[in-house]
Amino acid sequence: QVQLVESGGGLVQAGDSLRLSCAASGRPLSDYAMAWFRQVPGKEREFVGGITRSGSTDYADSVKGRFAISRDNAKNTVTLQMNSLKPEDTAVYVCAATMMQRANEARFYAYWGQGTQVTVSS
Repeated sequence: QVQLVESGGGLVQAGDSLRLSCAASGRPLSDYAMAWFRQVPGKEREFVGGITRSGSTDYADSVKGRFAISRDNAKNTVTLQMNSLKPEDTAVYVCAATMMQRANEARFYAYWGQGTQVTVSS
């Protein structure tokens, strides 16, 4: 099975950009469709965006036009580029892997990283 480790979180100001990475090990990243979710205490885990094995992407309406997901199968890495950050983007960001072709619900993802904290100050 695949193991996922996120990095790149931090504290930024509103309007700034941040780049998160998810490193996969144990199995080739190319075996999976990938996604980023975010979690705020007291709220359900929220789908941020996903990328299929072939590189097709989709995003939550709340981040469309600001966030971009990419993957580098040779480096076993998925990246989430976040631009024009807002305070409401503050959350723990978690990457996930699924054997499905694509999915935007957490219940379809079997493999999860530990997450990385993103805090956006106003």
